Amino acid sequence: MVRTLGALVQRCPWATREPEIAYHDSEWGVPQYDDRMLFELLTLEGAQAGLSWETILKKRTGYRELFAGFDPAAVARFSAKRIDQLVADPRIVRHRGKIESTVANARAFRIVQDEYGSFAAYLWNFVDGTPVVTRRAASEELPSRTTLSDAVSVDLKRRGFTFVGSTIVYAYLQATGVVDDHRSTCFRAAG
Repeated sequence: MVRTLGALVQRCPWATREPEIAYHDSEWGVPQYDDRMLFELLTLEGAQAGLSWETILKKRTGYRELFAGFDPAAVARFSAKRIDQLVADPRIVRHRGKIESTVANARAFRIVQDEYGSFAAYLWNFVDGTPVVTRRAASEELPSRTTLSDAVSVDLKRRGFTFVGSTIVYAYLQATGVVDDHRSTCFRAAG
């Protein structure tokens, strides 16, 4: 809980300090249909594997600068030399596998866009265009994966995506608003 203008604002338990609070309050769980943002969030969720979300949010500006504003067509053209440069840049997570994954995922992302007209159309097809809304109690643990994240993960892998295990995909579905997991006590649950 945070005191704001004399009132108590309750958030989901994970949003306790910046930059998580700003992300929680304005982005997390909001239905996203913009392909660049969907690619950005897919990249960031993959980069987060084994790290804190705070670390990734603090490097978000660097990611945007170094990955061409998350233009999948531009990232898909990154060369081995460009990947080497990225591995050396401290503005992002310097994990070669995660960086190579982003480039490979950009290529797979473009193929999905060509097939469905947009990546958003592909992603939202899994839920018939309607967000999955849960309202668990603050004390209840969120799952790390679901049958939905399992299905999306399997399909993404089949299409050549990497760093898209079911746990990463579940976080991605939450980030993109395909799944809205704001706790029942969170002020965002009312909206």
